[in-house]
Amino acid sequence: MRPRGGPPRRGAIRYWPMYAAIAPFFLLFLAFGVFPTAYSLVLSFQDWNGLGAPEWVGTSNFERLFTDGTFWLAVRNTFVIFVLSTFPMLAIAITIAAMLNNAVRYSTAFRIAYFVPNITSVVAMAVLFGSIFSDNFGLANAALNAVGLPDIPWLSTPLGIQVTIAILITYQWTGYNAIILLAGMQSIGTEIYEAAKLDGAGPIRSFFWMTLPLLRPTILFVLVISTITGLQSFTEAQVLTSTASTTNPNSGGAGQGGLTMVLYFYQQAFSYSRFGYGAAIAWGVFLIVVVFTIISWRFVAGRREDKLSG
Repeated sequence: MRPRGGPPRRGAIRYWPMYAAIAPFFLLFLAFGVFPTAYSLVLSFQDWNGLGAPEWVGTSNFERLFTDGTFWLAVRNTFVIFVLSTFPMLAIAITIAAMLNNAVRYSTAFRIAYFVPNITSVVAMAVLFGSIFSDNFGLANAALNAVGLPDIPWLSTPLGIQVTIAILITYQWTGYNAIILLAGMQSIGTEIYEAAKLDGAGPIRSFFWMTLPLLRPTILFVLVISTITGLQSFTEAQVLTSTASTTNPNSGGAGQGGLTMVLYFYQQAFSYSRFGYGAAIAWGVFLIVVVFTIISWRFVAGRREDKLSG
C-alpha cells in the first residue's frame, strides 16, 4: 500500500507504527529484565557491599557457594517444603477439578471461591497463617486441644515451620491448579466416556484409566509450573519466620527450618550487604530450578511416551 500519488514505502518504514506500539514493552523489558539479569551475572564474579567500587574476585563466590553448608541447608529446606506442598496440592487439585467437572449447580461460584486464594496478597495470607499456627494462641492448636490432642510447635521447630509453609503454599495454589486441570478435563470428549460406559466401566474406573492418562499433558504443565514456583518460595517463609526470629528476621526461624534458597539469597545480599555472593546464590538457584524442572518434565513426559508406545 502507498499514499495516493506518492512513492511506495519500502522496508521497515511502512511498519513503524506497529514497532512504535510494541516498543515500550521491549524497552521496559531491557531496562528492568535483561540488564539486571546480565549485571547480576557480572556481579557474581565480584565482591561488593553496595558502597564503593566492586572488586573482581573471579570464581571465588561460586567456590564458596559449593562449600557453604548453610546454602545446602537452604536447598534441603526448599526441597522438603516443595515435596510437602506440591504432591498433596496436585492430589487435592485433581479431586477438586473432578468435582467441579461434575457439578451442575453453582459451578461458577465454586470456581471463583477456589481461585480467590491465588489472587490474595501472599503477605496477608502469611500473616493470617502465622496467627492460625501460632504456638501460644493459634486456632490450629486450639482445635487440637478441643479433640484431646497436645499442642504442636508449628513455628518453633524446623519441621513445624516447613509444614506450615507447605500448608500455606498448598492453600494458595490448589485452586489455581484445579481450574487449569478442570479446563483439561473439559477438553476430553464425552464420547470417550460414553464408550467406556457401554463397556461396563464405572465412574471410578473411568477416572483412573481414562481421565488421568488423557489429562497427563495438563498434569505435566501444572507440575512444571509448581516446580518453578515451589523452588523459588520466599515470601511465605520470610513473613512466617520473621516475627519469631530473635536475631536476623531473615534467618529462617527456629533451626533455620524456614530458610529457603531465595530467602538465603535475600539474607546475604540485603541483610549482610554481600551483593556479589548474593548474585552467585541467585545463579545457583537458577541452575537448580532449571535442572529440576527438566527432570520433572522428562519424568512425566517420558512416562507418557512409554504408555503410548506400550
